[in-house]
Amino acid sequence: MTQVTTLRGDVELGARIKPLAESDYEEWVSVGRDLDTWPGARQAARRTMRRDGAGRSRKLYSPAVLADEGDREALREMAGHGMRIRITTTPLSRGTAFIDRRTMILTGPVGTAPAARGPRTYTVSAAPALVDGAYALFEAAWDSAIDLAAFLDPQRPRIDTQSGRVLRALGSGMTDEAAARELGMSLRTYRRRVAELLLSLNAGSRFQAGVRAGELGLTRD
Repeated sequence: MTQVTTLRGDVELGARIKPLAESDYEEWVSVGRDLDTWPGARQAARRTMRRDGAGRSRKLYSPAVLADEGDREALREMAGHGMRIRITTTPLSRGTAFIDRRTMILTGPVGTAPAARGPRTYTVSAAPALVDGAYALFEAAWDSAIDLAAFLDPQRPRIDTQSGRVLRALGSGMTDEAAARELGMSLRTYRRRVAELLLSLNAGSRFQAGVRAGELGLTRD
């Protein structure tokens, strides 16, 4: 088959995806900013949940997917049926799907207005070098993402903007004096903020605080 193909519009995408979705695939991976990144994503998820292969699906989303309560419930339902779902704070510029690590589908730019620019385009590739390279990037994002249940846990620590700046300073390797100057606070205040951060993250050291923040998907920006 042609190793790179451009599809125009959701109808062409649906025609290409249907035989793949109905095949006995081993893994289906999808990346999206929210449930609207991929057309028909909710309906496709319901069909998948009725199949034995639900546990073979991995979905990676940005926190934007959690803005709507209905979408949060849909995600919980997917997870309850065995789909593995994680949330990443890494910016996602476009949707990506992998089927058995042999076929990759990329959406057009998120936010494209069909009425103004015509139908959204999709790029399908079976070129091993392209698929393997993109899949490696997905795996890196997946490894640093946090599981949906943990992300929605009401007991999950939350840090404010200033604490996030302190966390970033800790990760930079700066001395306390340099970090305090950069953040515009006294050395005493900076060290107090560090102590508060360690307490909120249940961390015994500054290094552990960074590790713990990464595990929890907390931003350092």
